[in-house]
Amino acid sequence: MSLKPSKTNSNIPTPNQPVRRNSRARGAGTLINDATSDGNSRSGFDGSKSATNKEEHSASLTTVLIAVGANLIIAIAKTVAAFMTGSASMIAESAHSWADAGNGTLLIVAEKKSVKPADESHPLGYGKESYVWSMIAAFGVFMAGSIVSIYTGITEWNAAESETDYTIGFIILAVAFVLEGFSLVQAYLQSKKHGEAINVSAIGYVVDTSNPTLRGVFFEDLAAVVGLVIAAAAMGMHAYTGQPFWDALGSIVVGLLLGVVAIFLISRNRDFLIGYKVSDRMHSYALSELLNHVDIDSVSYLHLEWVGPKKIFMVAAVDIAGNQKEKEIAQKFEDIENLFRCNPIFQEAILTLSVPNAKTLSLPENYLANEQDFA
Repeated sequence: MSLKPSKTNSNIPTPNQPVRRNSRARGAGTLINDATSDGNSRSGFDGSKSATNKEEHSASLTTVLIAVGANLIIAIAKTVAAFMTGSASMIAESAHSWADAGNGTLLIVAEKKSVKPADESHPLGYGKESYVWSMIAAFGVFMAGSIVSIYTGITEWNAAESETDYTIGFIILAVAFVLEGFSLVQAYLQSKKHGEAINVSAIGYVVDTSNPTLRGVFFEDLAAVVGLVIAAAAMGMHAYTGQPFWDALGSIVVGLLLGVVAIFLISRNRDFLIGYKVSDRMHSYALSELLNHVDIDSVSYLHLEWVGPKKIFMVAAVDIAGNQKEKEIAQKFEDIENLFRCNPIFQEAILTLSVPNAKTLSLPENYLANEQDFA
């Protein structure tokens, strides 16, 4: 996205092109170009970027659907194996898979609700719905997965020694490993693709991304794969030594693993719910676009925060070039705000005048603008 007026775009509204907005005041509305026949399009949107956002949403939804499908199959198989073997670790793993399947369903709800367009009751959109439902899903991991697993391990710790054929259990764990691994690879490849665009690792991207669905699926699948290895090792030690406490220990360790993942996911969703600022790189990019605009002399304040997956809310205080009248300044603000709104990643942009003699902001040394900073 560029704010430079020299880069023309027939879709961007200009002072001479009428723009109809909803009932909200300046700086709080969804733009609708009167020239559009359907009345549903936000004016100025770059079609390719809108398509990219739809592709990313579709990719996230596909990742969740794959995870839910895999978890349902695995949960049924693990439950059968748990009844046949009586293994505490297998019981913990079956609880884990049922919890993951339920959580995946909640993540699908999050994906659907977060893309609802802004309206008068929610001027910044419904993006944070995604964090609410993702947090509920994380609580599900903790409650249904962690607590059940730890409780099962404790109750089975002093169980009497018994000879059990774990063959079916190992087969189920092997199949589950393949399915969970496939789901994990899908989430990893999606994270890697987006991470490469902004020069960060797949793990770095999935930890910091504003998309809680991708983060939830990735870490739940990672915990599932590690949990399967732990369960297999615990069952193997039980079969080898005849001591049931190994099986119980495996259940407890799986429960602790799920608890750690749940706490991490809850913490990240909490960060975004209470207002999480964008990265320094994104902040610098937005600042550079403002400073490079011909009508802006300086910027004294710039606030950018996530209000949903791939959705930023911006407030900036600027000094307008020259001595212009109040009406002219208001129009300049409107034009610049509209230019920001042309980028789908900006849910809203609001400008105000800097106070006299305010300290101005400057870009870091050797900063090079990169549009992919907002990927």
